[in-house]
Amino acid sequence: MTTRINPSILAADFANLEHELGRIASADLVHVDVMDNHFVPNLTFGPQMVGRLQEVSPIPLDVHLMISDVDRWAPGYAELGAFSVTFHAEATDAPVALARRLREIGARAGIALKPGTDVEPYLELLPEFDQVLVMTVEPGFGGQSFMPETMPKLERLSRVVRETGLDVWLQVDGGISLDTIGIAAEAGADTFVAGSAVFGADVPADRIMALRDSAAAHRHGPVPGTGSLVG
Repeated sequence: MTTRINPSILAADFANLEHELGRIASADLVHVDVMDNHFVPNLTFGPQMVGRLQEVSPIPLDVHLMISDVDRWAPGYAELGAFSVTFHAEATDAPVALARRLREIGARAGIALKPGTDVEPYLELLPEFDQVLVMTVEPGFGGQSFMPETMPKLERLSRVVRETGLDVWLQVDGGISLDTIGIAAEAGADTFVAGSAVFGADVPADRIMALRDSAAAHRHGPVPGTGSLVG
């Protein structure tokens, strides 16, 4: 099974974003958090910045929309060429219609769940999505501590995906580091958003490899000859 590491550009040096993107060229995708200071109490990027990132990034964009009125705005990010566009279940009135619209444009469609959002109502809708993002912190700010109490939700999703044979990526975002990635991997995650754990490393490429190896080891059991990984 594939293990994906998506560094969050929220932890990068905003004054040198093109250079920062080059430092994570060995990652699978770059995670781009779009916040509107309404759905969450923080303000980051808008369509113009995401469009520019799309032009210069060596790896595909994994756009995470933490915005209100997402039914109106999400298709525009797909039209910019983003590989994946994830919107919050709590911000949409029509998750299936929106996912179908994103797929129609050509992006992968993802749905995100806050830590307190029940996963059960969305299980029967899983075929409509390419990715489910389980937030492991409250959305809005980077650098928060991982919430292990969100793991039962991830385990439930993983069980349903396995039983149905669906090709749905299970992503986690928030507090992911070498200390926590194994917990999420064991619970069923295959796609990991890491911010400061990657951009704060002296050599981000080495940290990306270490995170990927750690996640893979925890998902598949112990790897013979593999020692402990340290940050």
